[in-house]
Amino acid sequence: MSANALLAILGMALATYVTRVSGLFLLRGVVVRGRLKAALDALPPAILMAVIAPTILLTGNAERIAAVLAAVSAWFRLPLIATILVGVISVVALRHFIG
Repeated sequence: MSANALLAILGMALATYVTRVSGLFLLRGVVVRGRLKAALDALPPAILMAVIAPTILLTGNAERIAAVLAAVSAWFRLPLIATILVGVISVVALRHFIG
């Protein structure tokens, strides 16, 4: 691994850590309830969708079908981890069968 790659990885790790810790410091005196709690609870799925959406739109049919299957599992209120597993397992299986 090159020194530039290692520095990039360490920089990204530091940025991730600082982002997470700053949230704790910024909200340490705030009571999280009501609309703020609802907004914070909606962040993980929204961020996950923002990361996954380009892959769904710019790749093949296996990814699109897997996205539909994951969306259906989310619609049936499966836990987030189960929905992610449905998506990952189905995309792997569909890539194997569809190509």
